[in-house]
Amino acid sequence: MCLVEGQFTIVMISLGRTVAALAGCGKTIVVRWTFKGPRVCGKGRTPGRMLEKFRLLTRPTQAATSPARPEFAKTASSARGAPYPMQGRNSKTDLRFTFHASRLTVPGTEARTPLAGFFSILLSIVGLFLCAGPTWTIAAEGPAAAPPTSSIEQALNQVTSEDESVRDAAIRVLIDQGDVSLVPRLEEIRANADRSIRQAIKPLMDLLKNRAKLTSSSTDVRRSAAADLGSSGNRSAIPWLDAARVNESNKWVRYTMEESAALLNLASGDPSIKAAAADKLGELRSQNGVPALKQLVAAGDGAEATESQKTVAKAAGAAIERIETWGVWSNVIETFFRGISLSSILLIMSLGLAIVFGLMGVINMAHGELMMVGAYATFVTQQCFTAWFSSDVFDWYFPAALPVSFLAAAGSGFLLEATVIRFLYGRPLETMLATWGVSLVLMQAARVYFGDLTAVVAPGPLRGGAQVMVGVYLPYNRIFIIALSIICVLGIYFTLFKSNLGLRVRAVTQNRNMSACLGIPTRKVDSYTFAFGSGLAGIAGWALTMVGNVDPGLGQNYIVDAFMVVVTGGVGKLAGTIVASLGIGGLNKLIEPSFGAVYGKVFILVLVILFLQWRPSGLFAMKGRDAD
Repeated sequence: MCLVEGQFTIVMISLGRTVAALAGCGKTIVVRWTFKGPRVCGKGRTPGRMLEKFRLLTRPTQAATSPARPEFAKTASSARGAPYPMQGRNSKTDLRFTFHASRLTVPGTEARTPLAGFFSILLSIVGLFLCAGPTWTIAAEGPAAAPPTSSIEQALNQVTSEDESVRDAAIRVLIDQGDVSLVPRLEEIRANADRSIRQAIKPLMDLLKNRAKLTSSSTDVRRSAAADLGSSGNRSAIPWLDAARVNESNKWVRYTMEESAALLNLASGDPSIKAAAADKLGELRSQNGVPALKQLVAAGDGAEATESQKTVAKAAGAAIERIETWGVWSNVIETFFRGISLSSILLIMSLGLAIVFGLMGVINMAHGELMMVGAYATFVTQQCFTAWFSSDVFDWYFPAALPVSFLAAAGSGFLLEATVIRFLYGRPLETMLATWGVSLVLMQAARVYFGDLTAVVAPGPLRGGAQVMVGVYLPYNRIFIIALSIICVLGIYFTLFKSNLGLRVRAVTQNRNMSACLGIPTRKVDSYTFAFGSGLAGIAGWALTMVGNVDPGLGQNYIVDAFMVVVTGGVGKLAGTIVASLGIGGLNKLIEPSFGAVYGKVFILVLVILFLQWRPSGLFAMKGRDAD
C-alpha cells in the first residue's frame, strides 16, 4: 500500500509469514515499513509511539548482516533478544532514515487465535498512522544502499582528473546536463587547480554563461552570446542556438544564431552537413565565415583531396563568391554614409564661417577654437551633472549642454569682435594674423586648464547603432549629426530669409554703405552676426564630442576643410555651402581608402585650387551691382 509523502508506505516482505501470523500459527511478521515525511524530527531518534507498539527481536544470523548502528539511533530493548540496529542521517537535503528489523513482533500476536492476531495487526497499523511525520525507512533484511551520486556530481569530481580522457568526458557531461548554476562551483574548482585544468574549465564556464545569456532580455546580450557560441568551436551549442532561434523575435539576433550554427556545422565530420553549412553562410552573406570557407577550399584543392572534400570545397567557393560580391556593395553603402556624415560635420562648422566671412569679409582663423569652446562647454556640463545630479538623469546632460555650448561660443565670439576684430575692419591680412594669435592663446589656455585629452560619455540613446543590411551598420551618433545638420540649415534659412534680422543681415552683406544710409545699425549687425556665427561653431563642437575626444587641437582638424567649403561654395551663399560640404566631404571619404588620409586631403586641396582658377567666385557667385 503506497500513500503520498507525509504518510507511510507499507510493503509486505514475507506474505507467507504474514498469512501464518493471521492464522495464529506464528508470532512474528517480517515487513518493511517506510515512513516518508517533509523533515526529520527529534534529531533522528525513533518515534516513541512506534516503540510503544513494537518490540524488536533479533537473531544472531540477522544481526550479523545489519550495518553498524549510529550513536544516536536508539531502540527499545526486548526480553527475547538484543535490539536490531538502526541507521539514519539527519540532513536537510536527504531526509531518509533506515531501520533494519528481521523479525517484528506485533503486540497481541502471542495468542494463537487467528481473530486476535488479525485485530492486533490492524491496531498496530492504525497506531503507525497516528505517528507524527518524521521520515523513517524500516527495511526488511540486509544493509541499506547508499543514495546514488548524480552524474553532474561525478563529473564535477572528475573534471580535475589528471587523465585527459576522463576530464574530457566529465566536461561533456557538464555541457550536456549542466547550466549556469554550476559556474560558482567551477570557479571554486578552477581557483584551486593547476594551469592545464584551468584552461580546460574556462571554455566550459564560457559555454554555460553564454547559454544562459541566450534568454536575456537585452537584444545586444543575446546577440553577443550567440556570436561567442559560434566562435567557440563546440558543436554542443548547436541545439541551444536552434532552440533559442525558434522563440527569437529580433531579426538580427536570429541572423547571428543561424550564422553561428552554420559556423559550428563547418566542423562536422559529415561532408553533406559541411556543404549545407557552406551554402547557408553564402545565403547569409556572412563575412565571419570567409576564413573557415577558405580553409575548406584549400583542403579541396590539394592533390590528395577526396571526392567529398572536393564537393565541400566547391560549395565553399560558391559561398565565398556570393559573400565577396555582397561585400563590395555593402562597402559602397557604408562609404556613402561616412561621406554624408563628414559632410554634415563640415556643414555645421562652415555655416557660421560662411555667415561671418560673407557678411563682414573677416577671415577668422580662430573659428576652429570657438568650436573647441563649445566642446569643452559640453564636457563641463557633463562634469556638473556627474557631481550634482543622480545617475538616473545623467543622460540629460547632453540636451542641457546644447544651449550652454551655443552661448559659451557666442559670448566668446562677441568678446573677440568687440576687442580685436572691430578695430581691423577692411584690413584682412591683419585680421587673419590677429585671429590666428587668438587661436593659439585659446588652445594653450585649454591645454593648461583641461589637459591634453578629455572625453565626453555619449548618452544612452546615442550609443550603438542600427544594422540596416548584412554588413551595413549605421552608428546612432553619426545619424544624429546628419539630422542636426539638416536642422541647422533649416534654422539658418528661416533666420536669414524669414525674419527681420535676416533681412538686415542680407542688406549689410550686399551693400554696407546703402544699409547704413537707410538707418540699419551696421556695427550692431556685425556684432550680432559674428556672435551668431560663433555660436554655430559651438554647436558643431557640441556635436563633435559624440564622434571623438575633446582636445585643444580639435578645431585645427576641421578649419582648413571649412574654409575650402566656404570659398568653393561661394561667399555668403547658403546653397553653395551645402553643395560644397557634400562634395568635399564625400570626395574625401571616397579617395581616402586609396590614397590615405593625408594624401587625400592634399589631393582635394589641389582640386579646390584648380576649381577656383576656373570659377573664382565659387559655385554660386554673388549677384548685384556691388558683386565685384
